[in-house]
Order: sequence, then structure tokens, then C-alpha cells
Amino acid sequence: MNSSSCIVFKFGTGVLATPGGCAIEHKQIRRIAAEIAAIMKQGISCIMVSSGAIAAGVHTLGLDARPADQAGKQACAAVGQPALMEAYAKYFSRHGITTAQLLLTHEDIYTEQRRHNAQATLRRLLASPHVLPIINENDSVAVEELKLGDNDELSAEVAIMMKARLLILVTSSDGLRAKTKKSSKRIPSVSDLAEVLHHVTQEKGEHSTGGMTTKLQAVAAATASGIETVIVHGRKPKQITKALAGNDVGTRFLSCVAAQE
Repeated sequence: MNSSSCIVFKFGTGVLATPGGCAIEHKQIRRIAAEIAAIMKQGISCIMVSSGAIAAGVHTLGLDARPADQAGKQACAAVGQPALMEAYAKYFSRHGITTAQLLLTHEDIYTEQRRHNAQATLRRLLASPHVLPIINENDSVAVEELKLGDNDELSAEVAIMMKARLLILVTSSDGLRAKTKKSSKRIPSVSDLAEVLHHVTQEKGEHSTGGMTTKLQAVAAATASGIETVIVHGRKPKQITKALAGNDVGTRFLSCVAAQE
């Protein structure tokens, strides 16, 4: 297995949770599972980086709203992560795909021995064509994802670590948009990230910890390492399939290597 042929997908809470962010949306996970399973059946190795554990935990604990405090969020994540993985296992198994869970922290990426162990584990999992590794920040003990980026940075780190050929950030936004006083227009392709940063606002979903700023930070890291990255709308069917095929969806960020050619 050549891990450089793999695709890394990142799914944010806004794509996976019901309105209000207090439960995971099973119809979304069912559709996502069908789309990724179809990609895997083409012989393409895939890795998912998934948020959503806190939303799943809010529902499992019977809470009326997401906790505002860190300990409450971590408690929800601890309860919600098994529920999230149970949903993934249920819907992917319908397509003959076995899901594997990896809970990582940024230290697992940046500490040499732990990075080596994570790489070795992922490579072994990807050697099985019907196994899908699903990664989440270890929210019950780590606080980075609760404060910064909703797994955006982690997905770029995983893509770089595994030398992926493509990173697809699946979000509740139709890519990066050029905004004027009266309207906004989707930017289909970007070769120089610095030229579009002025379009970024601080807006983000009510229950997202990221927003476009952290997504572009992930884009910058991935593209600087030669990994093309696409931001697509996760609530529109077939967006990830179209992005993989090179169709004009979302915003495609060329790798720095490709942009220089």
C-alpha cells in the first residue's frame, strides 16, 4: 500500500450535527458513508478526520444545550465519541466497510516516536482495502480542538504525516467566497493563498470552533507540503465525489509545488 495515494477527509460538526448542535444527524452520516464507501470501492485509500463527539454526547446525556464550560464539553465528548463511532460503524457496514477509531492529540503528531507509531498504525489499516480509519482529537483529555479549529489543523497534520495526495475539508460553507457590499461569489480556485486572505471573515457556525480562518490555516499547512486541498459544502450531495473528480465545486487550493509549475 502506498499511503501517498490516500485521501484525507475532514468533517466538521456543522456537517454532522442537527440544527442546534445537540445531536448527530444520522441521515447525514448515512449519506456520507455511502459516498466514501463508493470512493473506497474504486481502490482509493481514505482517512476520515471527524468532529461531532460533543454533539453526540449532548444527546446521549439528555442535555438541553451544549455545555459552555470546558469540563462539560469534555464530558460530552467522552460519552459522545462511542455513540459517534457506533453510527459510523452502522452505516459503513452496510457497504462492507469496517471502521477503525484513532484518538489523537497534537503531541501524537509532533513527538517523533508517537508520530512513528501513528503512521505505522495508519499504514497497517490502509493496507486493508475495506478498512476506514476515523480520527478525532482526544477531546476528553486534550483541549486544543475545543479552542482551536474543530479538527481543521489536525486534518492537515494527518494529511502531511501520511503524504496524502488530497485533503478535502467538508464543511457547511460552499468554499471561500469573494464578498462585496451587495453580494458574494464563490472563488473556484486559488493558486496564491495570500491573495485571497482579505476575503476571510471571522464568521463561523454557532457550534463550530473553527470557521474559515482555521480552515485556511489548515490549507496553508497542507499546500505548503505539496498537498492540494479543497473546501466543499458537506450538506450538498456528491460534493466530495465531484471534488475528487476535479469538478468545479467549492474552492480548490493548488499545492505550492503545483502553483510554481
